[in-house]
Amino acid sequence: MARDPRYDILFEPVRIGPVTAKNRFYQVPHCNGMGYRDATSNAAMRHVKAEGGWGVVCTEQVEIHPSGDITPFIELRLWDGSDVPMLARISDAIHSQNALAGIQLAHNGMNAPNLTSREIPFGPGDLPVFSIFNDPVQARAMDKTDIRNLRRWHRNAALRGREAGYDIVYVYAGKLFGGAMFFLSRRYNQRNDEYGGSLENRARLLKELIEETRDAVGDTCAVACRISVDELLGPDGLHREEAHEVIAHLAEVPDLWDLTLSSWDNDSQTSRFADEAYQEPFVTGVKKLTTKPVVGVGRFTSPDTMVRQVRSGILDFVGAARPSIADPFLPKKVEEGRLEDIRECIGCNICVAGDHQTNPSRCTQNPSMGEEWRRGWHPERIRARTSDDTILVVGAGPAGLEATMMLARRGHEVTLAEGGDTLGGRVMRERHLPGLHAWARVSDYRIGQIATMPNVQIYRESRLDAEGVLGFGFNRVVVATGSTWRRDGVARAVLKPVPIAEGAEVLNPDDLISGMRPKARNVVIYDDDHYYMGGVLAELLVREGYGVTLATPAADASNWTHWTMEQHRIQARLLGLGVKIMPHRVLTDIGAGGVTLACTYTGTTVAVEGCTLLVTARLPTNELARALEARRDDWGAAGIASVAAIGDALAPGTVAAAVFGGRRYAEEFDVVRSPDEPLFKREVAGLTAEALPWS
Repeated sequence: MARDPRYDILFEPVRIGPVTAKNRFYQVPHCNGMGYRDATSNAAMRHVKAEGGWGVVCTEQVEIHPSGDITPFIELRLWDGSDVPMLARISDAIHSQNALAGIQLAHNGMNAPNLTSREIPFGPGDLPVFSIFNDPVQARAMDKTDIRNLRRWHRNAALRGREAGYDIVYVYAGKLFGGAMFFLSRRYNQRNDEYGGSLENRARLLKELIEETRDAVGDTCAVACRISVDELLGPDGLHREEAHEVIAHLAEVPDLWDLTLSSWDNDSQTSRFADEAYQEPFVTGVKKLTTKPVVGVGRFTSPDTMVRQVRSGILDFVGAARPSIADPFLPKKVEEGRLEDIRECIGCNICVAGDHQTNPSRCTQNPSMGEEWRRGWHPERIRARTSDDTILVVGAGPAGLEATMMLARRGHEVTLAEGGDTLGGRVMRERHLPGLHAWARVSDYRIGQIATMPNVQIYRESRLDAEGVLGFGFNRVVVATGSTWRRDGVARAVLKPVPIAEGAEVLNPDDLISGMRPKARNVVIYDDDHYYMGGVLAELLVREGYGVTLATPAADASNWTHWTMEQHRIQARLLGLGVKIMPHRVLTDIGAGGVTLACTYTGTTVAVEGCTLLVTARLPTNELARALEARRDDWGAAGIASVAAIGDALAPGTVAAAVFGGRRYAEEFDVVRSPDEPLFKREVAGLTAEALPWS
């Protein structure tokens, strides 16, 4: 298919200082939880982005010195020359696909607790470090020697970045990660020397870093400045007007301006709280302040929105982090006129959670993220079939749809049987809950792909039992029948069913999603799941006029969403709607008119009136899998080689885990592997060759 001419503007080359990007698709720096620990996995992930058509592919932030050590987070390091080969592996991977490679140099200053290096952090003043774990570490105020050292370290890192083959070298002053931002901020910079006070003084360090980086590498490398344009704190923080004043002051100093919000939770808001292009009001007008190209983000997934950003003079480059994870081939699909094949980001921030938890980032839409090298997975390709096995997939939720799609791409004849009349499983049922409409993209994409596949047969309203499955003659059976929410209170804090009085009104999320509503006007939600469901249902009910109390053993509502950077927004919304939140409470029993809750610390109990809504654990819907296992002796006569449960039917988890389970089945169902074999490739640190004192 040919590209639609209205998207031609996205494929124009753009000059950035001494280098030229082949198009306007710009993968901005993004963390991924692999960093220096998983160098080849990191390189393979960036390689796939470049293969997918991104004109510029950047690293995550790269620590330039041990005094800016952000442990426990695992990013890249360029502390000295020994790190150059690892960084070069990444730039080589990007260059192999004719993309520019960008490296985001970072000294995190007051954001770096230095837990590995044990160096004393420093910043503009004597203040505690700004870290998400509230580390009991305080930064010291930088003196002139510290500032000279920082400038030298940054210059040296820029030279090492050039040695490693990078085309764009960043100076980072954003998100309260780049240390120079602490100098820009009136909140943190209360100095009275030439680096404090006026805006010109507060911008002095940033100006020096950019100028010295250009002096070091500017003949061959472009120098980009990543800067935050608003902290969403009004005049108490760095705000739009002031940030634009900084940019105007330094307008022509860098070769490119990369614009963000601060901090990360503002810059990467979930789809529950922000729509596509939500950063537009903050970046509009920057291009009038500088002749240099400007890149910005906004969870861009629509090519039409991208075109509007460029034609309206808002941005020169369409920046993306999360959309480039969800679909590394987004640019190629636009270029080839295959818009229907784009895997749109759902804005769930599972990718962010991976980095926060120091494991390789995952993606709900793209199960190959982080698996490109270690498992050999590709977002667009899968190896051809090695047999003529016919496959029955039972259940059309996220796991079943992914398995069906990828098995069909391998060339197998696949039959998909769904017990209901709607494909999509849990994401289609949950899409109508507050803020979750974008999550339906998980099923929409896969249903659209499957609809074009002649080797897939779909049967709706087909509830199958073991006898029926045995009679069909399929070689492989995949059970992807999902899960159901428990009704007995069992989850993490309570491991045995709680007493429930006769006549008590007890509901679970499945009831509300199916349309049921409490008879009582007051509802007690007991949330021991801690992800999104408890908070979403509290919002649903209170908006429908119910009085809602949300009780949880955790410290706050939807506690796990701290990892996805949305807990504070969930809590604020619930409190603003009038939801009463009761933290540190464990369910002890359910009465006819309410519940009894015990304090997790003291055991003191309190009674709360209302209908009970249990958001606790889930049980796999695996009756079919168990029934087939019980009849294993009949498989041979029926032509069945294997039966496997996948996704929630195997073990309830996130939507991302279900999609991963579907992909893994399609990749591995016909692989013969010993249980003792490694599950994937891994890199092991080399041992030092130096003489050891005990040798």
